[in-house]
Amino acid sequence: MRYILTLIIPFFTVLSFAQSNFPSFLPGTWKMENQEIYEHWDQLNESSLKGFSYKLKDGQITVSEYLDISETNNEITYTATVLNQNNGKGVIFRLTKTDSTFTFENPDHDFPKKIVYQKLNEKEIFLQVSDGRQKGFAYKMQKQIQKDFSKDTTSSNPNYDPILAQQLGADDYGMKSYVLVVLKTGANQITDKTFINNSFRGHMENINHLVKEGKMIVAGPLGKNDNTYRGIFILNVTNFEEAESLLQNDTAIKEGLLDIDLYKWYGSAALPEYLDLSDKIWKVKP
Repeated sequence: MRYILTLIIPFFTVLSFAQSNFPSFLPGTWKMENQEIYEHWDQLNESSLKGFSYKLKDGQITVSEYLDISETNNEITYTATVLNQNNGKGVIFRLTKTDSTFTFENPDHDFPKKIVYQKLNEKEIFLQVSDGRQKGFAYKMQKQIQKDFSKDTTSSNPNYDPILAQQLGADDYGMKSYVLVVLKTGANQITDKTFINNSFRGHMENINHLVKEGKMIVAGPLGKNDNTYRGIFILNVTNFEEAESLLQNDTAIKEGLLDIDLYKWYGSAALPEYLDLSDKIWKVKP
């Protein structure tokens, strides 16, 4: 975790959008001083940001972690999800101080426990990462000048953002592959209501779990039809084997109350980005 967090600290400053005295100069890409290590973030709305950290070598981007910054109930949190670490779970830091410096803390984390940053000027920031005592390090990052793609004759889209496209796994058409799951009435015709209710409770729990993991991006029932189709999932995976593995804990499927058909589906790579908004518009949880 130590290596990764050294790459992502500047994104903490993004929490400013909820506060008038919070710096608003960070959208874009920042480069660590004397190293080909970068951080980029985009503001999705007034209370949500997505970002990632990466290395650049021979013109190729290698992403090291994905970032999520959000404000909920007047609390601002920053979550770093490091690739191939912590079983895919993010580490959360909470904003604890906002005056001349901005401090984020997680006293239960091994390292770092505290991140402090300050604006030096419009093009530089200074970061301090520590265990809250003597152990730690500090460095500068410089803001990068973004290419004006509206003047690039090789790009047909003047709004094209190559960093965001890389983050979302988009191809040249802004698309990517998913797995579409069609849910059907299963072979188990049991009438025990308790059994059925418990099975579908597990069905919903697995859906919520996969949404939190970023693996399920669409889920919903279908209207009555002649094909016994009950609903659909769109899973943020590229092959049937991984899709089947993710659905192993769905008790309605496991108990045969539901059956599945799997299809490759090609859609917009930006589709997962709607999930943050979807969590803000429901009044009653299904």
